[in-house]
Amino acid sequence: MHTDPTPEDHRTTRLLATPVTAGLLRGALEVEHTPQGVLPHRLPARARAQCADAQLAMAESQPSGVRLVFRTRATTVELDALRTKRDYVGAPPRPDGVYELLVDGRPAARATATGGNVLTIDMVKGTADSRQGPPGTLRFTGLPAGPKTVEIWLPHNETTHLVALRTDAPVEPAPDHGRRVWLHHGSSISHGSDAAGPTSIWPARAALLGGVELINLGLGGSALLDPFTARAMRDTPADLISVKIGINLVNADAMRLRAFGPAVHGFLDTLRDGHPDVPLLVVSPILCPMHEDTPGPSAPDLGGLGEGRLGFVAMGDPAERALGKLTLNVIRDELARIVEQRSAEDPNLHHLDGRELYGPADGDGLPLPDGLHPDAATHRLMGERFAALAFTAPGPFADRTA
Repeated sequence: MHTDPTPEDHRTTRLLATPVTAGLLRGALEVEHTPQGVLPHRLPARARAQCADAQLAMAESQPSGVRLVFRTRATTVELDALRTKRDYVGAPPRPDGVYELLVDGRPAARATATGGNVLTIDMVKGTADSRQGPPGTLRFTGLPAGPKTVEIWLPHNETTHLVALRTDAPVEPAPDHGRRVWLHHGSSISHGSDAAGPTSIWPARAALLGGVELINLGLGGSALLDPFTARAMRDTPADLISVKIGINLVNADAMRLRAFGPAVHGFLDTLRDGHPDVPLLVVSPILCPMHEDTPGPSAPDLGGLGEGRLGFVAMGDPAERALGKLTLNVIRDELARIVEQRSAEDPNLHHLDGRELYGPADGDGLPLPDGLHPDAATHRLMGERFAALAFTAPGPFADRTA
């Protein structure tokens, strides 16, 4: 199979255009039709209207876990897409976002888009400048003949407007095969951070191994126990739910211990309003040495930026724990306590210590490159471990009907 960004004059006139609709998309909670194309959202408009934070807007519009899925006999597929790529002042250029094509569930091709918009972020000044660019075209050729299910997983880390879909045979929505739906919420680590591609982020890897349909509400910098996120999850059909809580609350120095416990209870109460009996897994933070016992906020490592490296440092003082400031160890203890308390009346509520996904034994061989985010190898490891712990008996997400 071949892939290449295709200039306008290489397109073939025999290809059929199919409108991109919500029926062809999975993993998005809402689809917005804009002058630039179809924009998948991972939070609904009502939630977005309740928070004007630019970081949240960027994160929820990056289609982590979102994919085009359709049945077709086509052997050639073209997709026009308008990406928005991020660059950070003083840091090396970020790699291009990856589109991954699967045929009948098996990886078949990878590609990156050309053109697009560039958002340049100055982490020191707290500013962002945008430069506009044209859409690019991705072309996948040599697909197997005959009817098949095609999936195009969109870049997990680039806002993506879908402009046009063309194929050399008709397209129809793929049928629902009855797989369980796993709804997950977390931070940039769940969003995908530095994974190698959209199917390699740890939730996608775990979903593949667990045989479930993923809806990923990993929202970079935005796992802050926001009530609007809880309501969006409450209103989203799901068979399995997990929430990974902690690192962003420390990053942002968002609350103290007094507020944290009731906020967790409130978030879980809202989830239970819509999903009273669904298996619900609370996951505490993975290992992050700089914040294990040192509160936030986190800040860019200015020395590293001066040397062309993107990294972060903890700005808090460990002594501030006595004042109720949060660290990862404080959060882990409180989450374990809350789940134990609630599970007496909620047998479908479960707890997982995030250090079982990435812990002290992993730090030397797989250090966090920027001090906060796992690399590609660690994403794979975390996905495999989560699948073993959650989707395999006696894990809370094991399929009891199989």
